Amino acid sequence: MDVVRVDQWLWAVRLYKTRTAATDACRAGHVRVNGTGAKAASPVRAGDRVSVRLHGRQRELQVVRVAAKRMGAPEASSCLVDHSPPVSPAGALAAERAPGTGRPTKRERRQLDRFRR
Repeated sequence: MDVVRVDQWLWAVRLYKTRTAATDACRAGHVRVNGTGAKAASPVRAGDRVSVRLHGRQRELQVVRVAAKRMGAPEASSCLVDHSPPVSPAGALAAERAPGTGRPTKRERRQLDRFRR
């Protein structure tokens, strides 16, 4: 198998729990293949670059091996190379504020201001 659908590959390498979630991400414009927006049925081949917006983070992946069936985590990690930039500790702290927790305190506002500069 040389080619597989992008939603099927994202599900097979365990980036999304369900294939429906992968399809919805493609429809929402969170998935790009080789720099162009991807529909769920867009083909993916070995060597392609896939950009995915997942859990508030941009992931840059290179397809090493195509897979149509879901597999275990050790096998799935061999199907891709992750070129994503590392998460900065300051960004992780600012992003941890849960929505719906009310207005930020004065201290939290100062931390957000420092992070945005």
